[in-house]
Amino acid sequence: MKKLSVWILALALLVFVGGDALAVQYVTIGTGGVTGVYYPTGGAISKLINKKRREYNLRMTVESTGGSVFNVNALMNGDLEMGVVQSDLQWQAYNGKGEWDGVPQKKLRAMFAIHPEAVTILAAEDKNIRSVADLKGKIVNIGAPGTGQRVNAMDFFKAAGIDVDKDLQAEGIKPAEAASMLQDGRIDAFFYTVGHPNGSIKEAVAGARKVNFVPVDEALVAKLTADQPYYAPATIPVGPYPGVVNKEDVPTFGVKATICTSADVPADIIYTITKEVFENIDELRDLHPALGVLTRENMLQGLSAPLHPGAEKYFREVGLLQ
Repeated sequence: MKKLSVWILALALLVFVGGDALAVQYVTIGTGGVTGVYYPTGGAISKLINKKRREYNLRMTVESTGGSVFNVNALMNGDLEMGVVQSDLQWQAYNGKGEWDGVPQKKLRAMFAIHPEAVTILAAEDKNIRSVADLKGKIVNIGAPGTGQRVNAMDFFKAAGIDVDKDLQAEGIKPAEAASMLQDGRIDAFFYTVGHPNGSIKEAVAGARKVNFVPVDEALVAKLTADQPYYAPATIPVGPYPGVVNKEDVPTFGVKATICTSADVPADIIYTITKEVFENIDELRDLHPALGVLTRENMLQGLSAPLHPGAEKYFREVGLLQ
């Protein structure tokens, strides 16, 4: 009789565990290249959720992707549940502009913003690229197709009156490869929209070939921010890059990195993730210097797609939204 009772208990536990396993919900967050801020940020959010995986029956994984454009498309296709998206591309996707011209992504939903990102132009000192005009005739990496920095570079050149096809030799490589190519002399300069400090920029600055940041003058920044309201003035700090030629922080323009999702993702999942992130901001701040500026208030800035109901519910509960 005792043996039978033990077997019944074991079977009951097996059924319970099996049912629990079937109820587990999985979420994948798309980020960017492993050398940027997107990937470790996605990893940190996943870590927060997975600490309480038994409580929430929720598992998160982080995926390195091609960046903002890729993430938006994957969200809309249902291949990702969450993704890091630049604020400018969030606006363009939802409103059917840019890469999504005439095809608005109306299921795109915003959750919260993370760090500011500066449009960074790094050039070889021996090429004497000290201004925007000096980029003419040079070999310049404007970013791989489907990346935010390529979109930013195209906006930049349009505002500056530079024809990418005629005035320079444009390359389309990933940021992780650009640093070594600059040092090897295969390119003269490269664009990278990123939070600082950044690993790829550090690699480029630490090489034998001297490099400098190219400033974006105030008039051009004013034109960019007037034409595209999701852009804002930004500054590149030189402190983290002791090998760079520049002695003072460099003016440029930038965007914000935001976390987006799809209207199809259940509200309870998005509520749980938003709550955990906002209740553990200190842990995120300590993850990377670019995240040190996070506050509950500025994490609601730069959101141009509608809030997901799950995120909105949390923000109203804690008084961040009225």
